[in-house]
This record gives sequence, C-alpha cells and structure tokens, in this order.
Amino acid sequence: MSDADPQADPDRDADPVPVTRPVDHGTAKLLPDVDRRRAWLLTVDGAPQSYVDLDAPAHLEFEYVRRLAHALDVAASPGEPLDALHLGGGALTLPRYLAATRPDSRQHVIEADRGLLALVAEHLPLPAGSGIEVHAQDARTALEEAPEGSADVIVADVFGGSRVPAHLTSVEYARAAARVLRPRGLYAANLADGAPFGFLRGQLANFASVLPHLAVIAEPSVLRGRRFGNAILLASSAELPLAALTRRVAGDAFPARVEHGAALRRLIAGAPPVRDAEATPSPEPPSGAFSLG
Repeated sequence: MSDADPQADPDRDADPVPVTRPVDHGTAKLLPDVDRRRAWLLTVDGAPQSYVDLDAPAHLEFEYVRRLAHALDVAASPGEPLDALHLGGGALTLPRYLAATRPDSRQHVIEADRGLLALVAEHLPLPAGSGIEVHAQDARTALEEAPEGSADVIVADVFGGSRVPAHLTSVEYARAAARVLRPRGLYAANLADGAPFGFLRGQLANFASVLPHLAVIAEPSVLRGRRFGNAILLASSAELPLAALTRRVAGDAFPARVEHGAALRRLIAGAPPVRDAEATPSPEPPSGAFSLG
C-alpha cells in the first residue's frame, strides 16, 4: 500500500487513506479516524500505540494516556511550563498534549525506532515552536546521559512489541530516573500486568527504594486481579497531590482508582527490588488484550 499524506489539502484529499510502512520493530500503520478530520491511530504489528488529533492535541482517546495526562495536570500549577523527558515516543501524543496545556514547556522525547520517527515526522509533523525535541536513542542510555536534576517530569511509555524491555525494569533504572528528577519532580510510567502482579510488585519495590512517595492508577477490575491491564506508576521525592489526582481519575469518562499508602505496601508485600542481572521484560499480555480486531 502506498503512503498517503494526512497533511494534504482537504479539498484535494477529502477521504484520507491508511498508511502502512515497515519500521525498525515491525509494521506500522496510520489509520484515519472517520469521525475526526485530522485524527489518526498509530498501530505497530496490530497493537495500538498512539492516537493523535492534529487539530485538537488535548483530545485523548486511550484510557491509560488520559491517566498519564491527569498526572501531568496536577504536577504543577495550571499552565505552568515544565521540563519534561519522555521515554518512548510513538506519535508524540503526550508531548503534544503538554505543549497545548502548558505552553513554553521544554520537552525531550526519546524513541529508539528511527523508522517510526521518520513516519511520524512525515505524516504527523509537530507544529512550529512546539518546544518538543525528538531524539533517536535508547531510553536507558538517554536517561543515564541526562543531566542530574534536569526534569520536572519523566514519562515512561516504552514497549518492545507489547512488553516493557528488561533494561527498563530494574532498580538501577529507577535510580537513574530519580537522579534526573528535580526535588519535586514526578516520574510517571505506563506498565501492564495482571494477578498475581509479580511484575508490578517488583516495579513498586524498585521505586520505593529510591523515591518515598508512590501511587498507582488503574481500573478497579485490574487492581482486583480480574483482568490484565494497564497500571500507571507514579513516584516522587515530594508528596503526591493525591486528592486532586483522585478527583480527576474518578471523574474521567473511564473511571479509575488511585492506590497509595498502606494499600501499596500490602501489594509490595516484601517484594525485593529487581537488579539488572535478574531483570526481565514485563509479562506477555493475554492474546488479544491490546490488539485491534
């Protein structure tokens, strides 16, 4: 299938068509949203990766992305610019969101898949003056090279296929993230797991060993172990704005719960931090958990 340019003049291209292209780690597709003129879904090997509305960057479709956005919304006073480091790029949904909701933010996006970066740059280009810089680099390497105390927020959404790579699941990785955060900085990561939560418990243990304040955002059905799903891990040296965050996620179109304090300590239940030598990728999702069709 030949590429079609989503940025084409709508008078000449009233019916945008999908784009299919091999990238470094699979086959990427850009699928137009029939209900929103300049909105696109990015998939890689059939798994949804990003949804972007070029006319409305604050419009978020994916539930887990909305929860990450809620965390960003309460990370500082409304509209206050942030210095953000994004590990994992996709179609740059959250960087576009942050640029729209917090103008003048300075953002660095790390994405290892050069083919995917080229596809997004060609068909879903960033607006001029966005303050977003994109770097083709491994996430762990970029984190370890980032200046100490340089980020107000770190957003981690890195999946190799449908799993978080092993080198991003260790306590050494957590220490690297803590080093880059400012004293009141926020780490926010998209993870996926299911009961008995062996992976999530290890990630919580990693960050509990380096940052004192933790929370998890997830649907009640995921937290109760009824299904495999996304869980947003939050960590900071400062107290998290739990009341404001709880109101936002509970009132969302896709309601969720914020777990913290004693509930998280019970979930960790003595799980040890995971060192590089023992680190493994996140668990393989059940068949069809995150795929289309």
